[in-house]
Amino acid sequence: MEKTNYSSSILQYIPYFFIIWSDDLLSVSEVAVVRRIIKNDPTLSEDERELLYTWLHKEAPPKWKVIKNWAEIISNSGVKLNESDTYPLTSFSKKLASLNGGDPSINEKLSEIEINLGIQPNHYNHLFEVEVQKEKTSNYYSGKEIHQILMGEHNQQLEHFGEFLSHPNFSWEVNRDLDGFRKKVLTQVQHLGEKGYGAMAYPEEYGGINNMTLYANIFEYLMFVDGSLTIKFGVQFGLFGGSVQKLGSKKHHDQYLKNIGEAKLLGCFAMTETGHGSNVRGIKTTATYTRETDAITIHTPGKNDNKEYIGNALHGSMATVFAQLIVKGKNHGVHAILVPLRDENNNLMPGVTIEDCGYKLGLNGVDNGKIWFNQVQVPRENLLNKYGDIKPDGSYYSAIKNPNKRFFTMLGTLVGGRICVAKGALGGAKMALAIAVKYALKRRQFNDSIKIQEDLIMDYPSHQLRLTPPIAKSYVYHVTLEALMKTYSDDTITDKREVETQVAALKAVITWFANETIQECREACGGKGYLLENRIADLKTDVDIFTTFEGDNTVLLQLAAKGILSNFNSELNSGGFKAVLKMVSSQIKDKLVAINPAYSNKVDKDHLYNPKFHQHAFDYRTRRLTYSLAMRIKDYIKRGVPPYQAFLKVQSHLLALGKAYSCELAYTTFVRYTDSIEDQKNRELFKKLGALFALQEIREDATWYLEHGYIGSTKSKAIRQRVERLSTELRPHIENLVDGFGIPEHCLTAPIIR
Repeated sequence: MEKTNYSSSILQYIPYFFIIWSDDLLSVSEVAVVRRIIKNDPTLSEDERELLYTWLHKEAPPKWKVIKNWAEIISNSGVKLNESDTYPLTSFSKKLASLNGGDPSINEKLSEIEINLGIQPNHYNHLFEVEVQKEKTSNYYSGKEIHQILMGEHNQQLEHFGEFLSHPNFSWEVNRDLDGFRKKVLTQVQHLGEKGYGAMAYPEEYGGINNMTLYANIFEYLMFVDGSLTIKFGVQFGLFGGSVQKLGSKKHHDQYLKNIGEAKLLGCFAMTETGHGSNVRGIKTTATYTRETDAITIHTPGKNDNKEYIGNALHGSMATVFAQLIVKGKNHGVHAILVPLRDENNNLMPGVTIEDCGYKLGLNGVDNGKIWFNQVQVPRENLLNKYGDIKPDGSYYSAIKNPNKRFFTMLGTLVGGRICVAKGALGGAKMALAIAVKYALKRRQFNDSIKIQEDLIMDYPSHQLRLTPPIAKSYVYHVTLEALMKTYSDDTITDKREVETQVAALKAVITWFANETIQECREACGGKGYLLENRIADLKTDVDIFTTFEGDNTVLLQLAAKGILSNFNSELNSGGFKAVLKMVSSQIKDKLVAINPAYSNKVDKDHLYNPKFHQHAFDYRTRRLTYSLAMRIKDYIKRGVPPYQAFLKVQSHLLALGKAYSCELAYTTFVRYTDSIEDQKNRELFKKLGALFALQEIREDATWYLEHGYIGSTKSKAIRQRVERLSTELRPHIENLVDGFGIPEHCLTAPIIR
């Protein structure tokens, strides 16, 4: 080792100062941390303390030749950097302090600088020209422990389910044989039904445990096996079985539910029509009751009035058909009726026509089909009659007199399906992230020296920035969907309108997020990510459709925005928008005072990482968008623009409000959850994930915040820098974070990560 002119006490600080000035992100609070450590350091003389103080002035940083001298001291020291140390930089500094010989007293508080400044190995991986004893990941956190926190009460059950999925039936393979693929997925669904997993959300007397939250997690776990299995599972047990459970009465439960849960009665959910898409209330299929025969006749009146994209259409023997119920010549709106599709010999019933949808972009293991009905008669008892019934005397009865309220109450019972779709899409994103991260932790490329081993691509800041924020978002969205499902499943909450608004917004945002993330992961894996054997290609094509089924995302965001404006006021949803005017005059009085310039340019670390700042930013955006949207609608109507046209003029505004609302909801839910984590170490990790989520969200919508003066250019830049730093800080723990998703090891079969 070369001797230097610096004392051992000064040498121990040099690695920190070198990084501080190389990083160029020294805030007032961070200066205060370093000054406090220096002030209380008993190993320093007054002259040494003053010298260190002179190196802490942002306005007068150290001269270039001084910083260069620090670099030379570090590079020529012969000291190795061990990334597996709990505090690698502190350990390195202690070794460097012995450069002049002897055994100096080391300030044990030095690690506080490393902690408070968020310095991690990646900050100096390319700055120090020293030998680095690399570790691809830190063992400071445990992926299994993180997963236990994330899964909570369902952790053990999901662990057992993960082991169950190791059965050969669930092995993944490249499959491009349409018939063979469908048969395999059918066998998988039947196996799940036999073992009781399909009936999880059903009451105990029908083979279930009445646990919708666990069912939703199982639905997500199946994405780790195959997207087609996930969807066929959801159609059979969630949509078909769920419609019988939620819309039917005890007689339907007794007759059908157990067989559905065991996959002995395969069925469809026939709602969507070719010509009407998301407009469920406008479907044309009719269900006409005839008193003389005491039967309901199901009929498809026109060529494009058929049911389309119906899963289980080729394997199913019954369908829940949504149709306009006509009794005594009066249309009582959309109701659900059980209609047999095939007889015991698997032949189509008279009047039923089914066509195969054929090959799709993805999910080719699902047997989607088109269905037409030509005067198909079913008994009156086949009407799922929880919210509307036909009495034996042939009269129609419903406890919900308002047809609009009845329609939305009926659809509201099926909101759980949208939550599952969001969870399934999120499962696809998690799988892609796990593959991309594990690949990046073994793939090496480039270095500035041919003598040194090439660098892991996960060590490049640009790679961290493309994968780490989506991981943080995945955690936030997971926690939010768990909370939503618990609320939705709580039978003591009778008014679910708020949940419906929340689910509509989050389903849209999360499925879009999943598609963007999977694409980013594909690119992050280069050509390897394009190979079918590495799973990302199928995840990409399978999850694509999640943005449009169970509700087109653009339509859902507008629905959510209308719900925000009027709390799903029935008058609003029926086409009359007076509710908006009432809301403007009675609910929104907040004029949203101007933001103080000192606040809009505040860049201190403690402020930027503070959940109160994040929550205020999201709340401010939602309230301002709500207020300005309501004002625009009011002004259009005042000028004589018809209400429907007024809403057409503000569609982009509606979408912005829906997105802002979902972001605020997700972050608030996550902060509440994080505060409940008892273990401090893991709570701090989740706080960091929450901060990254929030700052990334603000960064992505920086245009809006800048336009409205909420942040200034200085703060916008600082937020961008903090996103980059947080991504780097989380680098040592990134494998544990994707392990925290709980993906069973036997599902991670992609050769790319082996």
